[in-house]
Amino acid sequence: MTGASGASRSCRVPRLVVAAPSSGSGKTTVATGLMAAFAERGLAVSPHKVGPDYIDPGYHALATGRPGRNLDAYLCGTELLAPLFAHGAAGCDLAVVEGVMGLFDGAAGQGELASTAQVAKALRAPVVLVVDASSQSRSVAALVHGFASFDPEVRIGGVILNKVASDRHEELLREALDESGVAVLGVLRRDGQVRTPSRHLGLVPVAERHADAVESVRALADRVRAGCDLDALLALARTAPPLDTAPWEPELAAMTGNHRPVVAVASGPAFTFSYAEHGELLTAAGAEVVPFDPLRDEKLPEDTRGLVVGGGFPEVYAPELSANEPLREQIAALARSGAPVAAECAGLLYLARSLDRRPMCGVLDADARMSERLTLGYREAVAVSDSALAAAGTRVRGHEFHRTVLEPGAGSPPAWGLTRPVRRAEGFLGGVDGSVHASYLHVHWAAEPSMARRLVEYAGRGAQ
Repeated sequence: MTGASGASRSCRVPRLVVAAPSSGSGKTTVATGLMAAFAERGLAVSPHKVGPDYIDPGYHALATGRPGRNLDAYLCGTELLAPLFAHGAAGCDLAVVEGVMGLFDGAAGQGELASTAQVAKALRAPVVLVVDASSQSRSVAALVHGFASFDPEVRIGGVILNKVASDRHEELLREALDESGVAVLGVLRRDGQVRTPSRHLGLVPVAERHADAVESVRALADRVRAGCDLDALLALARTAPPLDTAPWEPELAAMTGNHRPVVAVASGPAFTFSYAEHGELLTAAGAEVVPFDPLRDEKLPEDTRGLVVGGGFPEVYAPELSANEPLREQIAALARSGAPVAAECAGLLYLARSLDRRPMCGVLDADARMSERLTLGYREAVAVSDSALAAAGTRVRGHEFHRTVLEPGAGSPPAWGLTRPVRRAEGFLGGVDGSVHASYLHVHWAAEPSMARRLVEYAGRGAQ
């Protein structure tokens, strides 16, 4: 639900979507470099990422000094794409949206749903196509022509050629693209690639390598500034027409009294996966949101009445998390007290009895271990029982992304009943009357704001 009364229905922020024919073409290099280069010019740049990715937005935030925000039509619905964009881009001079996978790739078997193309159309934004030109010359024109003509509603405004080998190679590529009618807005050479460490399907989160990440972003800005026509790119962004949409706003709760229950939110290197709107929704629902770092803090924030533990890579920090016994005991005691605890993926593992045989918080009667198998994909689910996060019957769309196995695989009762792509029980309910909700499923609360409100209501009961 959005609360947009009184808000302007016209979003006039100049904008670009950075897309590619396929993954690995250099979207993150170009998008992050553009964000940083334009920010260094003094522009207020709004960073966005298509899809459920948590890691790229961290680099975007570093490049721009603003929260990186996701745009995912599968998780939030097509109708929320423009309002969420307008919310994040409010007051900015420019917005840069990094795509996902190939331009027209989306949720499996569901057409354009959750694709970069769908977002570009919803935002009426010109697309800059980043092409890996390392193994082609004249064929680049056929590739670009195909992408430019595949969907007439998607406007390819220019091309940035990546991994170009030499001056002669660049000359051949430019000659070929002269025939396509699509402008070349940048050329990045094959040498001088900025290296950033990766894990699983993405980069290592900023919080795990902040100093090095700052250098990486600076180097990306230098590289993009040297190889791209920033003035032409900005001019292209300014051709985007006004969006007829009111910005998304979290609905403010009707507050009684001055007390705001403290909801502690796990942060730091071990827990980096969170959507920016979640904290905004908790605050609007009446909570005082206080971050803490389970790797460093031996106590929960003072007067904690609720807890949110999101995703991340706890397996990397399992020894340190296990060694922080005072905090583990506090979290277990909080869960036993009936305070609401919401955990996703990494949070689920942290609440388990053990992770790779190392003691964790012991809130759940389950043990976790790393696995070689990657579990990845969109899911649809329904709440099978009332809990602190969702009323029975609440339907959500979510995303799974992990290389771990939990034994048993689900609790009794489970947190969710998955309905797509296969039917199975998922997650755990525990605590007092479902006060603990733990699951592998990442859910975007903007699509179901009642989850934030419900958690805060439960926290408020304990604060009376």
